[in-house]
Amino acid sequence: MKSKTIAVILAGGKGERLEPLTRDRAKPAVPFGGAYRIIDFTLSNCFNSGVRRILMLTQYKSISLDRHIAIGWSRLFCREFGEFIDVVPPQQRIDASWYQGTADAVYQNIYSLEMERPEYVIILAGDHIYKMDYGKMLEFHRENQADLTVSVFPVSIEKAKKQFGVIEIDANKRIIGFEEKPENPKPIHDEDALCYASMGIYIFNAKFLFEELCRDAVQPKSRHDFGSDMIPRVIRTNAVYAFPFNDENSDVHQYWRDVGTLEAYYEANMDLVGIEPLLNLYDEKWPIYTWQPNYPPPKFLFSEKDRCGSAQNSLVCNGTIISGGNVQHSILGHQVRVNSFSTIENSILFSRVNIGRNVQIRNAIIDRDVQIPNGLQIGFDAEMDRMRGFHVTPSGLTVISRPCLMS
Repeated sequence: MKSKTIAVILAGGKGERLEPLTRDRAKPAVPFGGAYRIIDFTLSNCFNSGVRRILMLTQYKSISLDRHIAIGWSRLFCREFGEFIDVVPPQQRIDASWYQGTADAVYQNIYSLEMERPEYVIILAGDHIYKMDYGKMLEFHRENQADLTVSVFPVSIEKAKKQFGVIEIDANKRIIGFEEKPENPKPIHDEDALCYASMGIYIFNAKFLFEELCRDAVQPKSRHDFGSDMIPRVIRTNAVYAFPFNDENSDVHQYWRDVGTLEAYYEANMDLVGIEPLLNLYDEKWPIYTWQPNYPPPKFLFSEKDRCGSAQNSLVCNGTIISGGNVQHSILGHQVRVNSFSTIENSILFSRVNIGRNVQIRNAIIDRDVQIPNGLQIGFDAEMDRMRGFHVTPSGLTVISRPCLMS
């Protein structure tokens, strides 16, 4: 069944709510957990599930994503065995416009899909953090003789408001209602505080998908989006089922995160650094793959003259040197340098960040290659951070982007 399946990963969104981190890169290419990119989780799920025919649809600022796939992922797929991962920029085969929505993105690449002659098509988002075996969802789809299956995740009604597509199902898990980002989500049961959110994971019978894409393309009032248009339309006429999320994360709690905002991105990273992290990156049964540069192991310096480099409850990547500074509850990417008497708390530092001496940083995200001069305080005074040109979120998170190089 998997040999008859092709995955389409939608990786072309602008990621405006993640700016300034997406100012120069696509959202799926944003670093995550120090050593990874966001896209690595969806790709690892495909690889571990045995779904190894993949089309990745890109659009905006995709060069770093293209490079990451070429260096880190293409080598894992063997074309001689029918495996591939193809990065597909907009082909404009239909017309000269950019993608108008998720359904339109797939429709504009329908020729590439038809050439592979799949029986099933899995539509995936490239910007979520989770572990999932798509093979189990394929089995569910086939057993129920579904035309379309949507993976769902229980979330609180408050969290779902205006944020997620919300699904109603009957006792047989057939979908009987779908609202895209409603103001008043319908609960799973009466008086329940939870509702079913769409995870943006869809399995279509290929023939049904092609027919519906062609039908949607000629609808003048359609936004050409799976959640807004196609799914609400087909639940009235076809067999559309909800698949409860099966979590391959080795933890008692199910884990799925949409990291579409700076706060959500920050919180998902912080999920990794606890004594018992909510997302287990050390599970050999469901590994997360990526490309990592050939740097030496991280180094922590110590001398008897009050100089001690240390890190607690933190992830520290290869090539990083903590030279007499202290790092707590933070994530440090490759080749970071923390100089003497500096402290880093509750922060995310991308690769090649250099922290000067006597620096204090808390509740911050610092993009690649940024140089922090001696004696600076970041994350203590929001107005001062704004005056320096840093981005400060409503929750008080300070984000320093790559162009902001300081002397």
